[in-house]
Amino acid sequence: MASTPGGNRRRSVHVVSDVHGNARDLARAGEGADALICLGDLVLFLDYADHSRGIFPDLFGRENADRIVELRTARRFEEAREFQRGLWEGIGMDKAAAIEKAVRKQYAELFAAFPTPTYATYGNVDMPPLWPEYAGSGTTVLDGQRVEIGGWTFGFVGGGLRTPMRTPYEIGDEEYAAKIEAVGEVDVLCTHIPPEVPELVYDTVARRFERGSRALLDAIRRTRPRYSLFGHVHQPLARRMRIGATECVNVGHFASRGRPWRLEW
Repeated sequence: MASTPGGNRRRSVHVVSDVHGNARDLARAGEGADALICLGDLVLFLDYADHSRGIFPDLFGRENADRIVELRTARRFEEAREFQRGLWEGIGMDKAAAIEKAVRKQYAELFAAFPTPTYATYGNVDMPPLWPEYAGSGTTVLDGQRVEIGGWTFGFVGGGLRTPMRTPYEIGDEEYAAKIEAVGEVDVLCTHIPPEVPELVYDTVARRFERGSRALLDAIRRTRPRYSLFGHVHQPLARRMRIGATECVNVGHFASRGRPWRLEW
């Protein structure tokens, strides 16, 4: 990967989100770009397209993974939690320790695949306290912060908002809004979750609305960045749309696509 350029030549960044364990393609995602941007969700806890992949089936097997997906898809979240509690009790393992061990294994492989330079923020299934241990000198982690790349200012806000799924990095609306406010006016606003627009938050395969951010939508309308880039919704009704002067883009489900979205200027 080339260093962030000076002079007047064209710049380019490659953007990925929802990596979910795809280290093989991640290692090639920055080829030909001046920088790689990652919008989070590195961890693969359970692959809803292939229930044999992820931390959950590794611990409990494919049949139990089928059942947990069935319950969550039906939005029977309390039943899903009870089912999981029974599984953990059945194997007699400390849940937090077992999950952290599995996440650490994935992070070691995934962070090693990041090219230099990489700018990354967290997704809702990530575990931010572990990131400093794995992010090398070529990876800059940002959350509620800004960075300049090739003469443009990029702002980053990680994590998701609270849901019945109770994934690891869900925060309250006020805390999320404060991070959006801290970023301020930028050329490119990079977040894990989309703005709260029905076409951008509806997942056509899961057949449900994911949580988007009203504070992010308000910031787009108020500060008018050139681009709003995000992921989180794997199969959105609309992958891109304009909100005023801003091009809003879901950069795609990298775990299945294996290709970054390209931004050039």
